[in-house]
Amino acid sequence: MTNSPTCNGSSLGLMFRQVRDAMWARMERELAAAGHDLTFSQYITLKTLGNEGRAGVSELARAAQLHPGAMTRLLDKLEAQGLVARVADPQDRRALHVDLTDSGRALWTAVSDCGRRVHARAMQGLDDAEQAHLMNLLVRVRDNLSSDLD
Repeated sequence: MTNSPTCNGSSLGLMFRQVRDAMWARMERELAAAGHDLTFSQYITLKTLGNEGRAGVSELARAAQLHPGAMTRLLDKLEAQGLVARVADPQDRRALHVDLTDSGRALWTAVSDCGRRVHARAMQGLDDAEQAHLMNLLVRVRDNLSSDLD
């Protein structure tokens, strides 16, 4: 076990980035090992739609941490593969919703196991109390940085 580094702003930000990058890389390796040719952003898009049922392009872009133009290109690829469908909002002709197709739902069912395996690997060696404590600490740090208190 390594010694804990001193926590300063630079090391904290670097650690968050390293954890995020490691999670993304592990997820892409897990997907590839399971025979799925998906990027992390495509996985997050499928996950969002699988959990929410329907979402707008802006909501999907936020979830995948992409600019709306990049999300549009990602959706073009998923739509070409028959995994998602864009549906016009009957209340607002300018708005589009994105739905999983039957093929998209089947793929989400298959790849959701990959996500569970990555989560289990990330939390390996942490008991339930430690996992809950870690999440509570991360939520507090996020909320501290997100608050408008100066």
